[in-house]
Amino acid sequence: MSFWAVAQTQPLRERLVVDELARAGFEAYCPRIRIRENLRWKTPALFPSYTFVHVVDRWWPARWTLGVVRILMDGEMPARVPDRLIDEIRGREIGGFVKLPNQDNGKRRGQKVKIIRGSFEGQIAIYDGMSGKERERVLLELLGQIVPVELPAKDIMPVIVAASRETRY
Repeated sequence: MSFWAVAQTQPLRERLVVDELARAGFEAYCPRIRIRENLRWKTPALFPSYTFVHVVDRWWPARWTLGVVRILMDGEMPARVPDRLIDEIRGREIGGFVKLPNQDNGKRRGQKVKIIRGSFEGQIAIYDGMSGKERERVLLELLGQIVPVELPAKDIMPVIVAASRETRY
């Protein structure tokens, strides 16, 4: 009887848990993504504070591994993660990082957007891409400088430039 289970980890301790689970004889899998944030590359966990653990015979020692908060349970036993789900995530990996599907949000990097809610409502900015789940980065001119600002995706909309017709008399 072998299956994948989910271990909740202490915040930002996923790598420690993977190493400790390996020392305890478990296979652990913590898929990571690669994102660009403030001109630097970061590699956070795809599921922050969670890692997958492959249980073969015993699961209880995984629960008491350093950095593990708990094992997600289904009654008296760990909740099972289908093998096909792990295979699908691993199948999306390129160079050790999970490649997420592109979201077509109607905005392109460099495009003008209008901020429709919040402190900067009414301002025009330049779209600079997604910065996280439902967060988008825009470049806004503040006090004569271009400043990156992260906003909820629902707070910005593309500026539609209508083609103008010149009428000559």
